[in-house]
Amino acid sequence: MNRLEALLDSYSNFIAIPWREGVAPAQRVIFCLYRKEDECVIRARIGEFEIATRQAHHEWILFDLTDSFGEWLAAQYYAEKYFEKPELLNGLYHRYKEYIAETFQSFIEQHKAGPNHVVALMGVGELFGFSKVNEIVDVLSPMVKGRLVVFFPGSYENNNYRFFDAYDGWNYLAVPITDHYEEHM
Repeated sequence: MNRLEALLDSYSNFIAIPWREGVAPAQRVIFCLYRKEDECVIRARIGEFEIATRQAHHEWILFDLTDSFGEWLAAQYYAEKYFEKPELLNGLYHRYKEYIAETFQSFIEQHKAGPNHVVALMGVGELFGFSKVNEIVDVLSPMVKGRLVVFFPGSYENNNYRFFDAYDGWNYLAVPITDHYEEHM
């Protein structure tokens, strides 16, 4: 079994477990961790995670951050100036985070995501250099009534997540699902 198949198997087994009601937003977050070099494979086979979710009798919607920074930047009044002098963006990244939150909220409302939905978050690599993933997850998770599944290029060891294996880790209440999930049970 290759890494993706092991990750998909771990995810399928976990998502099929009945969901407890009344848990805090941070406890409804699931991180599907994969190696950064597997990004293209994850993207190509994301539909298999949707199938596993639906087989577990849950709904699925996918929110992709990949193009979000470019879309946000292009909509800025001074976009051309920012392209000429990127240092002018320093101090404006909070507006990008606000854009993500507003876009995500609209997405949730548009899809009428309820307590039986998995809202999959892909493309968090877009945040590298701008924000830590946990900062975004802290803002987005209360908007999700079901489960927020974050596809996370990085690692998990000793209750710490490391984004692209580069940032210092942080503790988070999310459930880690890896290609060797049983080691973390």
